Amino acid sequence: MGGVCCCLSEPIDFDAEVTLYHFDLHRAVGKGAFGKVRVVEHKRSKKLYALKYIDKAKCIRQKAIANVIQERRLLEEIDHPFIVNLRYAFQDDENCFFVLDLMLGGDLRFHLERRGYIKEEVVRFWIAELACALEYLHRQRIIHRDLKPDNILLDAAGHAHITDFNVAIHYSERRMHTSVAGSMAYMAPQVVGRKGYSWAIDWWSLGITAYELIFHKRPFDGRSAEKMTQAILKEPLRFPEDANTRCSEAGISALKGFITRDPETRLGCRPNGQGIKDIRQHPWFETIDWDTIETKECQPPFVPDMKQANFDVAHELDEFLMVEKPLTHTKRKVNPDLDKMKPELRQLEEQFTVYDFSSSKRVSYYPHNQPVIAHGTSTDDSERTMAQSTNGTLIPTATIAERSQAGSPMLDSDSNRYYVPPPLPSSQGPVP
Repeated sequence: MGGVCCCLSEPIDFDAEVTLYHFDLHRAVGKGAFGKVRVVEHKRSKKLYALKYIDKAKCIRQKAIANVIQERRLLEEIDHPFIVNLRYAFQDDENCFFVLDLMLGGDLRFHLERRGYIKEEVVRFWIAELACALEYLHRQRIIHRDLKPDNILLDAAGHAHITDFNVAIHYSERRMHTSVAGSMAYMAPQVVGRKGYSWAIDWWSLGITAYELIFHKRPFDGRSAEKMTQAILKEPLRFPEDANTRCSEAGISALKGFITRDPETRLGCRPNGQGIKDIRQHPWFETIDWDTIETKECQPPFVPDMKQANFDVAHELDEFLMVEKPLTHTKRKVNPDLDKMKPELRQLEEQFTVYDFSSSKRVSYYPHNQPVIAHGTSTDDSERTMAQSTNGTLIPTATIAERSQAGSPMLDSDSNRYYVPPPLPSSQGPVP
């Protein structure tokens, strides 16, 4: 009986494939486009995790099947101290489940809105941690494409972690991406201008995020998508009049380095520079002990107050008031007939595979992991409209995505030349 635990209903075989029955469900702590996030406890190990669950029907309606499968695959490749890592993945008849590292310290949007702005030394510490995570992702040939305060979570100790890989993709050494994806206020000029882009866009988004955390405003804004696009493409980078009271000269210099329109001169991206070494050697980071940063041994300058909820408690009320159907443990249909399923449900059944970090080896889908195409959709580029608020202003935190044009060349249309991103240092040697 070693792997079997007696429960209220029937024994659970923990040595069998992981299911929702392996977990006790606790409080809801977040809400996304297709489902919620709640705290769960593994019944055998007693470890707490975050359960992100995605409603299949809603996902099909919003034509997001490909994104969910892509996210599931990418997360299987990733394991890093400053990323919210995947621990389990599985599905039942109604939902797809991601079981992830639990971050109870709240997201940076929550803390920014509650505090008004974040002190420079705190932001510098987070940016150093996030820079380690981005360097790791780019070595794995992954572009996040949606870095913003909402997608950075703190653990209870105050360390920063990148989450939400819903629009993340592998990049190619040979071709640039042209699809518009991410949250507009944080998109690099190469994205909104459809000029072709690669991993360098994440460093721009990191710079915009740092600017917003320090000054509680973004450098480029607009009341419409068109105005925001023009601001990102053409407006000079400006700082508030009282910028020097919030940020040092070295900090301003680092922000200017990240928020540089030309990817060849952007901090961390210069072709003849040394990537992350350029960042480490920048005067703004001279007080950072990179060795202890990478091992998570250094004390974060900001520690979340764990005596109170670091999230919007309205998420819990939704289920309490029965606004939405509560999540429950349900048994799957036995041996479903794949041939009789809707194409989208069959695709999920076949491609959203089970993952268990305690027994599965992390694998890389690169270079075979081409963008997942949803069954039954056309091959034309389709763009999800950016969410707008009732007063017509853009909601900067809404994520949009469209599929990349197949075979888009690495062409810099400003100068009619091909732009080759600088090589990333790699200890693993070249990947074929």
